[in-house]
Amino acid sequence: MKVKIWSDVRCPFCYIGKKKFEIALADFSGKDEVEIEWKSYQLDPTLKTDPNLNTLEYFMKVKNISESQAREMFKGATQMAEEVGLDFNLEGSVLANSFLAHRLIQLAKSKGMDNEAEEALFKAHFTEGKNIDDPKVIEEIATSIGLNSNEVKDMLASDAFSYEVKQDEMEARNIGVRGVPFFVVDDKYAISGAQPSEVFLQTLQKAWEELETN
Repeated sequence: MKVKIWSDVRCPFCYIGKKKFEIALADFSGKDEVEIEWKSYQLDPTLKTDPNLNTLEYFMKVKNISESQAREMFKGATQMAEEVGLDFNLEGSVLANSFLAHRLIQLAKSKGMDNEAEEALFKAHFTEGKNIDDPKVIEEIATSIGLNSNEVKDMLASDAFSYEVKQDEMEARNIGVRGVPFFVVDDKYAISGAQPSEVFLQTLQKAWEELETN
């Protein structure tokens, strides 16, 4: 059984959704038969990386909300993260375009390591306050999960895996994805957003039962 997950590593609810899905998967009897494929999706492809720009101020401007509203929304996301064991530092996160990070995920996917890359990039962005558009940071993350440093350097020195990122985004458009995280179970069932773990588990079980009866 295959699960495709469209995600952006600068989306807090994608990280929360990942953890909620993993909680469901741990309780799923057929978990050893589930193949997970991470798909690239950029919420804002035009975003300019700016490590000096305050994330809270940027959020206020983009959403056209007050500081108190922005802080309340940050607090809400942080509390949701805590419920699944994540430590968010949203105000300390670096405003960074995620295209380079997605290219790393695609490289990792070619080695069967896209889940490891997703996790490391999420943690770097939301917990450690690292710039995921910095080639040095990308190389550090890549080698920390066991990717070959020479292959990573080759990727950084070229446009390798850019096509794969764009293909994932095109596939998302074709199936009507409007936001992430977006989960597709066995090309039959779609789950949008960081839903409760019970929703993921029920969907996995339903798809599994159909597989067994066919």
